[in-house]
Amino acid sequence: MLAFTIRRLFEALVVMLTVALLAFVLFRYVGDPVSQMVGQDTSLEDRTRLRLELGLDDPVYIQFARFVGNAVRFDFGISYQVKQPVTRLIAERMPATIELALAAALFAVALGIPMGVYTGIHRDSWLSKLFLTVSLIGISLPTFLIGILLIYIFAVWLNVLPSFGRGDTIPIGFWRTGLLTASGLKALVLPAITLGLFQMTLVTRLVRSEMLEVLRTDYIKFARARGLPERAINFGHALRNTLVPVITVIGLQLGSIIAFAIITETVFQWPGMGLMFIQAVQHADIPVMAAYLLLVAFLFVLINFIVDLIYVRIDPRIRILRRGA
Repeated sequence: MLAFTIRRLFEALVVMLTVALLAFVLFRYVGDPVSQMVGQDTSLEDRTRLRLELGLDDPVYIQFARFVGNAVRFDFGISYQVKQPVTRLIAERMPATIELALAAALFAVALGIPMGVYTGIHRDSWLSKLFLTVSLIGISLPTFLIGILLIYIFAVWLNVLPSFGRGDTIPIGFWRTGLLTASGLKALVLPAITLGLFQMTLVTRLVRSEMLEVLRTDYIKFARARGLPERAINFGHALRNTLVPVITVIGLQLGSIIAFAIITETVFQWPGMGLMFIQAVQHADIPVMAAYLLLVAFLFVLINFIVDLIYVRIDPRIRILRRGA
């Protein structure tokens, strides 16, 4: 287990250094940072002095080492657009994105697993066919179209839910949450459904396929031969073994939800990191773009690492196979 953890940490470090190199290239060679930070009337002497202060004339490897060192300390520089530290901007926007991602993941898991189990056990029922039809629609429609349709139905036509914004928020230490206010919860419903619908369909189809495969195995047939009730077989044996690969996919999908919340946040004007990234792209705000790239990569690596540890803990066969290798 210790060797597995060390190997995973080393692989995570390699991934983060690779992403840091891409972010550095974006930060250093896409446009001129000095031109972004000063006005057109700035003299050549002032530009040269600022370039020396920023270390832009140093060798590339020194600049990259400085960039990585600053990133480790969560120092991503100053935003070109709003002239504020990028770390502060991310800290202000992160709670909105994290809450939206967790709500979308909860929606996907809470509906996806029961729907997958039901469609795996009752393959020919009309409700099972309805669930599969809904999952097919959810996996086929683009996210922005789902968001627009939900806005039209629930915000414009029925006028029961807000179509944009985060609602009222209250501070809890450094964290501002909308989960403790009525308007914040109402504002979260449509973006969470929009962002989690694709993940829900993915979980549903994965659980269904795993259930169908597990129910055909010999130990399930043996359990039936022993006279165990169907409920114990389906939920005590089949579902338990089905959830092992599902946990991996759900963990990785949480990272995908955070990374691909950009479209949902743009449609609903949700004040999170995704909307901040879109605004940074529109204004060529390179420090914000580089910081977002590093942060998303870090979240992916962290979630993947945690899922790997949980996977090994749940399924001892992985440890046996790795010892044999």
